[in-house]
Amino acid sequence: MIRILKLYGTLIGFALIIVLFSVLLPGTFLTSGNLINISQQISMLAVVAFTMTIVMVMNDFDLSVGSMASLAGVTAAVLFSLGYPVYVGVAAALLVGLLGGVFNGVLVSLVGILPFVATLGTLTMFSGLAFLVSGGRTIFGRDIPSEFSGFARSGVPLDSVGLDGLKLPFLSLVALVVLAVVWFVLEQTTYGRRLYAIGGNKEAARLAGVRVKSLRLSAFALTGLGAAIAGLMYSSRVASANPTQGSGLMLDAIAAVFLGMTMSEEGEPRVQHTLVGVLILGVLDNGLTQLAVDSYIREIMVGAIVITAVAFSSITKQGR
Repeated sequence: MIRILKLYGTLIGFALIIVLFSVLLPGTFLTSGNLINISQQISMLAVVAFTMTIVMVMNDFDLSVGSMASLAGVTAAVLFSLGYPVYVGVAAALLVGLLGGVFNGVLVSLVGILPFVATLGTLTMFSGLAFLVSGGRTIFGRDIPSEFSGFARSGVPLDSVGLDGLKLPFLSLVALVVLAVVWFVLEQTTYGRRLYAIGGNKEAARLAGVRVKSLRLSAFALTGLGAAIAGLMYSSRVASANPTQGSGLMLDAIAAVFLGMTMSEEGEPRVQHTLVGVLILGVLDNGLTQLAVDSYIREIMVGAIVITAVAFSSITKQGR
């Protein structure tokens, strides 16, 4: 029974949350439209959490993903406001995310700064750059091209599956693609196996011939790229960009990964388990919003979830 609770306790808790909101919100919660809405709401968090899993596989952290998402979003928006085409703004934002991730990787893997300290510093740097690039203002309205903002409002029609008038949002599809790519990289490639080896024991992995420094650097680069993608998704969804728009992503992404780790017998991050963590946070947020619960209550709950998940993962590892 204890082993079952360790492996499936998170899923059981998720099911109980769904049952609770279904009872409290019988006419609105478990509807096709609301479920599709949830998939769109969590898509940005999902992309950040999935790519965050890559560095957390190595027992590292990236605290700068939220500010990086903001920086990427305002970079694209500023270029749009200067008259550049959509593909230039998107490419520049992705390049900024990639370079920011590489910078984090250099600090951690080559310079040797602890990930917590390094990414805490770059969190502040990227946030400041976002304010500098945007001039401290929100960029919206006619400065955002309709083809860019229209991406978030479009989707694949679901008429063929009996859901007339509903669409699967493109943002949800982007999150699914990122999930598939990260799953393949971590679970089906030598690269992913080596990342898990680094997370198990860095020194043993190095002695076994694994290029620890270059792999850690590349993992942070991928996480920075994921944050930039999320920043673009957010800007497209709200048809604007501001230097603080990604501030809440970091804590939620870490919470989602730790929630997923409670589902692993080894206490290791798995991107498919991270998906469950993202769904829990998304469903919780959607249900509390419909119940008109104050936002600070959700913040308290997310903090409690992080502490519980980390404690559970630590206890599991100590037991092994």
